[in-house]
Amino acid sequence: MAVIPISLEQLKSPSSAQQREWCAKLEAGDILYFLQTPIAIAESDLQFLLGQQQTDSSLHKNIAYKPNIDKLSGVDTRTADAAAVARLQGVMRQYSKSVTEFLATFLAPYKANWQLDYASFRPQEEEGRDLPQRRRNDLLHTDAFPTRPTYGARILRFFNNIHPTRTRDWIVSDPFATIVKQFAPAEIAPRVDTAFSRATKSFGRGVGLGAAIPAIKRSPYDDFMMRFHNFLKENPGFQSSCPKHSFNFPPGTSWMVYTDTVPHAVLAGQYALEQTFLVRPEALVTPETSPLKVLEGIAGAALI
Repeated sequence: MAVIPISLEQLKSPSSAQQREWCAKLEAGDILYFLQTPIAIAESDLQFLLGQQQTDSSLHKNIAYKPNIDKLSGVDTRTADAAAVARLQGVMRQYSKSVTEFLATFLAPYKANWQLDYASFRPQEEEGRDLPQRRRNDLLHTDAFPTRPTYGARILRFFNNIHPTRTRDWIVSDPFATIVKQFAPAEIAPRVDTAFSRATKSFGRGVGLGAAIPAIKRSPYDDFMMRFHNFLKENPGFQSSCPKHSFNFPPGTSWMVYTDTVPHAVLAGQYALEQTFLVRPEALVTPETSPLKVLEGIAGAALI
């Protein structure tokens, strides 16, 4: 795992070979780090975001924007100022569009086979957040979505530190292919089960969701990835003994990483933007390195 710095000069007219190389490095578990963000944010919009502060961290750890339906969540519209909510929605809409347009060129091999997912704004200080264990950002984990199965698509995230003076402090550990063989106990090993409903019921009991989302059907792959996310956060042995690498991302920088592959935690920082993409298996440059293929190798069977 490495953090690979990229300057704005390197972004000018990249060759197709260079685009594929960037994709391959991401897929292997590297972090691509932009020394200066390639995403332009109007100064007035930036100052607007820096003026926002969520106070009810027990309800929401970030504000989400859903570009496919042009909708915000994580904002209490009953008490929030309507003009401010509309302004925030417009800023997030433009941010999501700008990131998507940039990555369509920067990671051109993906653009025909990705799904645009949520963007988010994180206005709160990460250090010392009082959250339930499975929602804590400061515990190392790989990403999985409890209500949005990916069916093998990989979770690619692009981040911006928009704080004017403070770094955003991360730690990361070894990529998925390494840690899954070291830390995944037999009881959460991939379950090959063609009856998706049985996996759904098992998952619901395991995370306490029960009948709250009974209609969601997960592949055995999604079932494992959710259980592995929880296992890592709840395993003090992993949290204390796994290899750790620290990175402090300065103000005005961006970085991107496959967060289903790289165990990561945010220790400190305030005011960040993020856009998520789901990259389908057929788009990958090195599909053999994906969590799906790693798990299918362990299970000896298809998991989607």
